[in-house]
Amino acid sequence: MQNFRNYYDILGVSREATIDEIKKTFRSLARQYHPDLNPGDKASEEKFKDLGEAYEVLSDESKRAQYDQYSQFWKQSGFQGAAASWAKNWAGRGNREAAVKEEIDFSQFRDFNSFVDELLSRPDQPDDSYRDPYRPGKTKTSYTVRDRDSARNAEANLTVPLERAYTGGRERIRLEDGRSLEVNMPPGMVSGQRIRLRGQGVAGGDLFLNITVSVHPFFQIDGNDIYCQLPITPAEAVLGGPIEVPTLDGLVKMMIPPSVRSGQKLRLGGKGYPIEAERGDQIVEIQIVTPKELTPTERELYEKLRQFESNPRANLPV
Repeated sequence: MQNFRNYYDILGVSREATIDEIKKTFRSLARQYHPDLNPGDKASEEKFKDLGEAYEVLSDESKRAQYDQYSQFWKQSGFQGAAASWAKNWAGRGNREAAVKEEIDFSQFRDFNSFVDELLSRPDQPDDSYRDPYRPGKTKTSYTVRDRDSARNAEANLTVPLERAYTGGRERIRLEDGRSLEVNMPPGMVSGQRIRLRGQGVAGGDLFLNITVSVHPFFQIDGNDIYCQLPITPAEAVLGGPIEVPTLDGLVKMMIPPSVRSGQKLRLGGKGYPIEAERGDQIVEIQIVTPKELTPTERELYEKLRQFESNPRANLPV
């Protein structure tokens, strides 16, 4: 028989190990060799796949009984004798073997891998293209092993900066249990949003991420509108003209009308926050800022301006 794989050695347990012992050992080893905790480590990835295959067989009473019987004859070149021997000695086997209700003709399997494919109900493959899906250097979909009895959902809190919440994209996060996951985050995330990651919870359950968007020092979100305060100089306020305004898409030119007032609000259409595919506007509140310290040149110019500018207090109603 070719390619025999000792599942007990792979998991590091004895043939007398109980189901609970096998489960406990598998969980410990699976966490140690999980690809998310060993990025780029092909050896760990292959070990993780081997552990999954071994666990899927040994954690099931019926499959384990078939495996134990079949593996007794793996060194023989043919399986007719193995089948006969197994049938002859079937009576009197322990409770674990008694879980298998029908005899198996080992002669139908060309090697150990064929037997495992049948045991795990994998699709048949043509003889000339058969390959072991768990051998190094082969790319194939692996089988996810889930402990249905202990699978449960989990939650984690994730705080993201506003710019990242706006664009979305791939994000690597580290969970409290030590796992590291790369998640494809949707664009336009908001605080209080809950994102579901299927199969990333405990023992195959789902993981729910509770999103919090960090407070931004310049932008404030209100619904799907964005508010900001933009400082401008007195000259810009009086003369008006184009100035550059920060947005989530980068700098955008906006026309300041002449004689704009401090506190006046201007609107940048379509530059707000996208919520449910509808994007709002960016509201820009003008703040006229006078210089705290003047250079000699600025002071000279302001002195000249004072000589010619009109007096705003000339017509006070008092």
